[in-house]
Amino acid sequence: MSRTAALSALLLLCVACASAEDPALEKVRKLVEKSLPGIAAEDVQPSPVPGLFEVRKGSAYAYLTADGKYLIQGDLMDLESGRQLTEERRQESRLAVLKELGQDKMIGYGPKDAKYAVTVFTDIDCGYCRKLHREMDQYNARGIRVNYLFFPRSGPETPSFYKAEQVWCAPNREQALTAAKQGAEPKNTRSCKNPILQHYEAGEQLGINATPMIILPDGELVRGYMPASALAARLAGTGWDKIGAAEGAVN
Repeated sequence: MSRTAALSALLLLCVACASAEDPALEKVRKLVEKSLPGIAAEDVQPSPVPGLFEVRKGSAYAYLTADGKYLIQGDLMDLESGRQLTEERRQESRLAVLKELGQDKMIGYGPKDAKYAVTVFTDIDCGYCRKLHREMDQYNARGIRVNYLFFPRSGPETPSFYKAEQVWCAPNREQALTAAKQGAEPKNTRSCKNPILQHYEAGEQLGINATPMIILPDGELVRGYMPASALAARLAGTGWDKIGAAEGAVN
């Protein structure tokens, strides 16, 4: 188990224990439901810091004092260990969303037993998404499988969204997606049952606002296109920042 996964499991265990033993939690949840419409009771959990409760809305996190009086917006960091506590929670959330969707609702390129598997939110009409896809052989050659989820930036009921549905409904989704990213107009029906709206809603839940967005196996988010050599180095934990990384290249 990776260090991040182990820390996440420990944090979840601590949250479960605290939820069962902390009498203040229900009180705080009731205060939040009254004061912050749209926040459900289960979105309020104990935090790693005594006296503070975590409040989550999608990918946004805040912290509430035990008396329910003060709300603190921002990320928690453990100065002693250097751990980014809030970001670790975001990573957990990303992985939970991807697990709920399942790989059968993704379009994958590369061996299923590849050394690494990343998930990419993509838009067929995004220039840097197309650049990433043109280099698919390079990612696969470095042991990286790419699993795609669709995030048409124009939103539902738009041409980009329809293209994603048509690709999903094609007899060969991998070939259809490659052709679409090369500029070909999909000619398949979009009337089949498809998960494109689920993809889009998952992206919104995770705060995706541009493409491509890459989620690494531990839940870390890479914003934008990254060359295969740099991504492989990052996954391996070596000097990825010195290999011409282009993180931030999004459309």
